[in-house]
Amino acid sequence: MTPVSDHAPLAERVAELLAAGGPLPIVAAGHPVLRHPAEPYEGQLGPDLFARFTQALRDTMHAAPGVGLAAPQVGVGLRIAVIEDPAPVPEEIAVARGRVPLPYRVLVNPSYEPEGAESASFFEGCLSVPGWQAVVTRHARVRLRGQDERGRELDEVVAGWPARIVQHETDHLNGTLYLDRAELRSLSTNEAVAARWTQPSPEAAAEALGFELPQKRSQLSR
Repeated sequence: MTPVSDHAPLAERVAELLAAGGPLPIVAAGHPVLRHPAEPYEGQLGPDLFARFTQALRDTMHAAPGVGLAAPQVGVGLRIAVIEDPAPVPEEIAVARGRVPLPYRVLVNPSYEPEGAESASFFEGCLSVPGWQAVVTRHARVRLRGQDERGRELDEVVAGWPARIVQHETDHLNGTLYLDRAELRSLSTNEAVAARWTQPSPEAAAEALGFELPQKRSQLSR
């Protein structure tokens, strides 16, 4: 298939992407589309193309596999993302991370703001930075605003791992990668994380790799 031009109209580019069938190609860090704020979605694709595109995002997310995917990750600079997490993890990890099942959702023009001062630090990865994970401190609870796929307004508080997913995917729409927020001394391959850092929380990694978690910094400053 001939590569889709970055300068073609958005609807034309999306139609060409979908014409290939199957999961969409995920662009990796270094592609400019990941570093520019995405354009607000205002009906540029039309109802049918929009529905096909969000379904393709979902199929691509499942195939990767991942728990979220933003339109810029497939080369489309629109403020659209999909999220879904069946949370297939042991109970100990689910409790420590607040990881509960997150039903499939489409987020259109989403934004978030912290709800309270609590934060949480855990290893996090990204489909556009394949093979690596790092510890990221994020808000434990956020207020999510935006629209769903039918244009209905969203205004709700999200907590735990779903809040992390919302922040990660919304950051993509702002041109931000998780590495911009990560503790870089924690950067580890997927293999290293599986072999060494499968604990529910990253305290052991912090001690061994030589970085401080925010809660430890606050304790030391008292």
